[in-house]
Amino acid sequence: MEAKTYLRNALQAKQPGLGFWCTLPGACTISTVLATGGFNWVLIDAEHGAITDKDYFDLSLAATAAGASPIIRVPWNEEWMIKRALDAGAHGVMTPMCHNAEDAKKIVSFSKYPPTGSRGYGPMFCPPVFGCKGSEYDSQADEKLLVIVQIESRQGVENVEEIAKVPGLDVLFIGPFDLAKQLNVQFGGEEHEAAIAKTLKAAHDAGKVAAIFCSNGQIAKQRLDQGFDMVSIAVDNACLAAEMERQMGFATGTTKTGDRSYS
Repeated sequence: MEAKTYLRNALQAKQPGLGFWCTLPGACTISTVLATGGFNWVLIDAEHGAITDKDYFDLSLAATAAGASPIIRVPWNEEWMIKRALDAGAHGVMTPMCHNAEDAKKIVSFSKYPPTGSRGYGPMFCPPVFGCKGSEYDSQADEKLLVIVQIESRQGVENVEEIAKVPGLDVLFIGPFDLAKQLNVQFGGEEHEAAIAKTLKAAHDAGKVAAIFCSNGQIAKQRLDQGFDMVSIAVDNACLAAEMERQMGFATGTTKTGDRSYS
């Protein structure tokens, strides 16, 4: 099992977590993107994406087969939602809107088997994803799977030091767009960046991974240089739309420069 926990292994080796946002159902999208190389995780977005739990297994299997860890973002921090994602073979679960340490403790509990937590037992589809026996999954799941919470609200930032100290929590992941809206501040402005920097510091002070959503590779590089351990570099449907728009520009003559090929 440990050999296939690609993201955890990279982070433990002090290598950056490089991933993308998958919002489209169907394993062909994940497989196509991961074939380009360089990724060690993919976010399977069941909160805002066109993905439901019936898609989890196929997407998790495809991502793992391509050498990347599937991280499933569930719609909310409900126990049954976290359980469904884990039982489908997720290498980690991301929950939105963690406001305080009590939220984080609850999420950790939902993600771990007794006696540590309250996760119900039934990981029937996990061994095929990890390529291991069920007994190996049972003994290693609590240690090897990632618990990831999103810091993207005023309460979350105010309580971020206490959230970061919660045992069993692995990653604090900033959702910068929601954060700006929840704070009612300008995206990229001084207050927004101060909240991001506070979360980064709190995560590292507590020995946790600091992560942030980035909409493109240029921003991702800036955040890595800032000290973040884990970033996304793109969103699948946004890339598809942007490239189709670009190619239409070439076809209609409205775009004059750039590479017109797919290679």
